[in-house]
Amino acid sequence: MRKTSLVLALALILATPAMAQEPAPPPADANGAQAAQPDAQPTPQAVTPAPSNPEMTGPRVLISTSMGDITLQLDSVRAPKSVANVLRYVKEKHYDNTAFYRVAKGFVIQMGSFDANGKGRGIHPGGVPLEANNGLSNLRGAVALGRSDAPDSATAEFYINLADNTALDHKADDPGNTTGYAVFGQVESGMDVVDAISNVPTGGGKGPMPTQEPVTPIIVKKVTLLK
Repeated sequence: MRKTSLVLALALILATPAMAQEPAPPPADANGAQAAQPDAQPTPQAVTPAPSNPEMTGPRVLISTSMGDITLQLDSVRAPKSVANVLRYVKEKHYDNTAFYRVAKGFVIQMGSFDANGKGRGIHPGGVPLEANNGLSNLRGAVALGRSDAPDSATAEFYINLADNTALDHKADDPGNTTGYAVFGQVESGMDVVDAISNVPTGGGKGPMPTQEPVTPIIVKKVTLLK
């Protein structure tokens, strides 16, 4: 996978004193005590909501790993071809006894077609039509298909975002589906397991991304379609 100017203008008005003055103290009362000042009221600050994906509708899958379980909520409405592709591999038990072969700290963890010894598994010929332009974003916890430089090249590989990786989204100036990576689901539960995996030592050196492979293999025992 291959994977803001702020202009501040200060206008000086004629007759502005050459030197700033200290603010005048509050007036004293008859006994020389300074009058109490009203409490300053804080200016309400606008709160910008954290970005989020819309609610997803579709099947759920359970990824049972050697470090715990991760449940994914898939979106077969916005990413029907991507979901159908992954479910085909799930039903064929393609993911069973594979491993998370990529841990890129602060970025993604990735799994798909490689076991703990770096041995790859056969994949279906042809790729999945890219569905990156579906309104879903590569936010923390979102799940997306990996691919090569060709848009429609995704197969069984997918990754879980560890952060808001919006640079991986479909580009606004792309009128079609040739850029970005297709988000097709979201971690519903087990993000603590995802984070634990993201913190393991890497550099195992056996799979397709040896410097990012866990030293101690993180086994995907099985992936199950939930009822």
